[in-house]
Amino acid sequence: MQVTETRSEGLSREYKVSLAATELQARLTSELETLKGRVKINGFRPGKVPLGHLRKLYGRSVMADVVQNAVNEANRKIIEENGLKLAQEPKIDMPSDQAEVEKALDARGDLDFTVALEVLPTFELADLSGISVKKQVASVSDEDLDTALNRMANQNRAFADKGEGAEAAQGDRVKVDFVGRIDGEPFEGGTATDIDVEIGANSFIPGFEPQLVGIKAGETRTVNVTFPENYGSAELAGKPAGFEVVAKEVQAAGETQVNEDLAKAFGMDSLDALKDAVRGAIARDYETQSRRKLKKELLDALDGKYAFDLPQGLVEQEFNAVWSQVEADLKNNNKTFADEDTTEEKAREEYRRIAERRVRLGLVLAQIGENADIKVTDDEVDRALVERVRQYPGQERQVWDFYQKNPGAKAELRAPIFEEKTVDHLLGQINVVEEPISREELFRDEDEATGTEETAAA
Repeated sequence: MQVTETRSEGLSREYKVSLAATELQARLTSELETLKGRVKINGFRPGKVPLGHLRKLYGRSVMADVVQNAVNEANRKIIEENGLKLAQEPKIDMPSDQAEVEKALDARGDLDFTVALEVLPTFELADLSGISVKKQVASVSDEDLDTALNRMANQNRAFADKGEGAEAAQGDRVKVDFVGRIDGEPFEGGTATDIDVEIGANSFIPGFEPQLVGIKAGETRTVNVTFPENYGSAELAGKPAGFEVVAKEVQAAGETQVNEDLAKAFGMDSLDALKDAVRGAIARDYETQSRRKLKKELLDALDGKYAFDLPQGLVEQEFNAVWSQVEADLKNNNKTFADEDTTEEKAREEYRRIAERRVRLGLVLAQIGENADIKVTDDEVDRALVERVRQYPGQERQVWDFYQKNPGAKAELRAPIFEEKTVDHLLGQINVVEEPISREELFRDEDEATGTEETAAA
């Protein structure tokens, strides 16, 4: 096997790999010799099948393995002899001339193919001693706690029948049966019985609940709505529908009460215990948001200290992932680039910069983590897997089995853990100043803090 470098530009490399017909023949013969002792063919004793007969039966399939092994060997040779760190898997280009390929597969001609690849950039880690970042910290106020408790009490309040002849009002709950029709025909999923509709809860199709104001028990009313363009069912999205609604009972909400009964309804021994639990949950939410903004500020500071060539394959891969999400969001929200006060061309430029930032910061964090000997343990990956499984209630077993049977998918859980541990390492190396602020300030510009630039590595 002869390997020759044919191109070296920036991070791109290209190599020509040549295997003479004699080498292909030798490799094929060696593989057939190995196969000879394993196969059983009628009319021949084990290990006594002539190579010519084996070649006639298995030559092409064995040669395919020979070629694949040669490709793998070439890749290893290129990487090891040149000390390369690859950005992505090499791209292999086989001859386009089919006649040439056929000759090579029959070991009657040479095989030449190219290996194109991109290497990771090398760069010096920047001095971080001058970096100072702010950690915004908000404490849980009594007002925050009261708001959360009242919301829980409101969601847990009892409803009671308003009595015969009572009309439904905003905030009331109506028990209904309904049949939905599109173009006069019932549609799948459009019929239900004994459904509770709370007027003003905005839990039904937009426009459905307001049309129940004034309805009485026993009354039948047609409610006309249009399914949202981003509705989950493509068959219904954007279509007008009429629902024949029969009101069976009109109920008024009871008084919202934050008391011991509320605590027991949520499985707590006392109201004080419920308050402690809720305060703790709010504090964790605040800490999560604080960490989110702190991390973004740290990444902004890092981004300003590095400028180096990026593997364009990684940038393109990251851009495609980001752009797919952008297009999906526009479609789901029935918007265009004009609605966002931009054009597709400008949006592409902006999101390509975001992709470049992600790749650059991902490489920087990877280098910092490697230098700091940061490791992700199997226990940490397993805990992350458990958390992932919990996100799919009712499908836990399927999700768990998927990750167990796909080592690559499970390995992907390591990346965010590694990134967070590297961020923790960095925060220990720089000056972090706590800044007490209000809840409103903490969550101001939340979209910016949690958007596409928060995570460095894809």
